[in-house]
Amino acid sequence: MSLSLSASWSKAKMSNQSLVSPEKLSNYELIVFCQADAQPDKAAFAELLRRYQSHLNRLFYHLAPDWQERADLAQEVWIRVYRNLYRLQEPAKFRGWLSRIATNLFYDELRKRKRVNPPLSLDAPRYIDDGEMSWELPDDAPSPSDDLATQEFYEHLRTAISQLPETFRTTIVLREIEGLPYEEIAEMTGVSLGTVKSRIARARLKLQSVLQKYLDEE
Repeated sequence: MSLSLSASWSKAKMSNQSLVSPEKLSNYELIVFCQADAQPDKAAFAELLRRYQSHLNRLFYHLAPDWQERADLAQEVWIRVYRNLYRLQEPAKFRGWLSRIATNLFYDELRKRKRVNPPLSLDAPRYIDDGEMSWELPDDAPSPSDDLATQEFYEHLRTAISQLPETFRTTIVLREIEGLPYEEIAEMTGVSLGTVKSRIARARLKLQSVLQKYLDEE
């Protein structure tokens, strides 16, 4: 079944809203349901917000760790999602679309503030193969059963990410935390693919350097 046929089938299946409970829908079905009318069904949209709010909070936490208005930014993102959800052509890519809206809003706010942060030195980076790194960051509120040393490591990692210059922090967050492909990051940030790869490589080197110091102290 093609994506378009699947979407049509889902819309037909959900046409009688009295038979639909948003909580029981899959993510894909929920998004299609929200797209069924000019304005999303309020109950369905509330469920969509509930499922993806933690993702949005985590993204802004890493993009703007020192901003006090992250909740306001998240609210603005959901307003834009509510108004433009019908434009999303591929419901299966909602998470990336949501990240794109959040990142664009972050850049808009950044330009308004015209912030000038003292940059960290990233001079003379060594050339390395563009290997993969997997950082599975826990939620902002770690479980009490988590190992203390692991918690401390992730806190050091969060701190190290927050201290990167804005452009490097954005690319490393989008790549290593959001898992977006290089091409999409280039499109989102408005720079070349080579620049994205260079920024990620240099950010990784800096983070490795900072975290190695922490590990050596253990």
